[in-house]
Amino acid sequence: MAKRNALGKGASALFAEKPSVEEKIEVTPAAVLHTEVKSSSLPSEISTEEDGSLWIDPNLLKPNPKQPRVEFNQKQLEELSDSIRVNGILQPIIIEQADNGEFYIIAGERRTRAAKMAGLTKVPVQLRKFDEQQKLEMALIENIQRADLNPIEEAMAYYNLIQMGDLNQEEVAKRVGKARATVANAIRLLKLPEDIQTALKSGEITSGHARALLMVKNDADMRVMFGKIISNKLSVREAEALAEQYNGGGRAAAKEKTEKPKAKKDADVLNFEQELRNIFGTRDVNLKGDINKGSIVIGFDNRKDFDRIYDVLMSKK
Repeated sequence: MAKRNALGKGASALFAEKPSVEEKIEVTPAAVLHTEVKSSSLPSEISTEEDGSLWIDPNLLKPNPKQPRVEFNQKQLEELSDSIRVNGILQPIIIEQADNGEFYIIAGERRTRAAKMAGLTKVPVQLRKFDEQQKLEMALIENIQRADLNPIEEAMAYYNLIQMGDLNQEEVAKRVGKARATVANAIRLLKLPEDIQTALKSGEITSGHARALLMVKNDADMRVMFGKIISNKLSVREAEALAEQYNGGGRAAAKEKTEKPKAKKDADVLNFEQELRNIFGTRDVNLKGDINKGSIVIGFDNRKDFDRIYDVLMSKK
């Protein structure tokens, strides 16, 4: 099993080591706020090697109760497990012993899970003492700096750090080793409606698409644009151009309304029109009359719009 001389030498030595596959975690020294446990008072479950490294049975380790992530990609865990069988664990797992004598993982739950899958009977650890805020901060930072977080998870992690530590965006950026603009742009994604956030989580749209949607000033136009991005598979550049188009058109429409005011529509009619806009992915839907008698006009700007509306109508047969 691989052993490292960095074990037991503090945060600067610990995180200078190159982690194993899928475990590229770079926690800044500012984030590793802890009280070191003296070797003379080590629990009996922890063994010490000649080089000062500490080892424990991974089956004794429990997940961090402050861990913000509960789902782990099984395929990636299997790949990490294969790597650990060959190379061992190149970066120690940071743990804490609770008052009830149980050991909790503060950072390194993926490595622990993969080590169990690999059949390891002991893993390298760093034994530390943290307060409740530090436990959450360590778990958040470890998650933020993993490449497989979706944009909303990353945004929520930044937001939680701000709320938890009463930090500003600049301070959070320094903690996690990111540019302030990266943190700011991520947090802006939390302003999106829930269904658009869900599409971003699933990869149906990208962060670039999401930022283009946030450019749109009118909420109804945002809904329509979201439908077009999905149905027409728009590129980010196309989405940005569409956002500019909607913003320009929205101002023009507002001027027309001031010049020629229209009769106020019933709330049920307005709600129905919005539902149709969402279904057909077009903002040009108009119900003339009322819910008892009238006509529905669906506009389109080009052949793609026409084909999409046609497909929706035919699918309802």
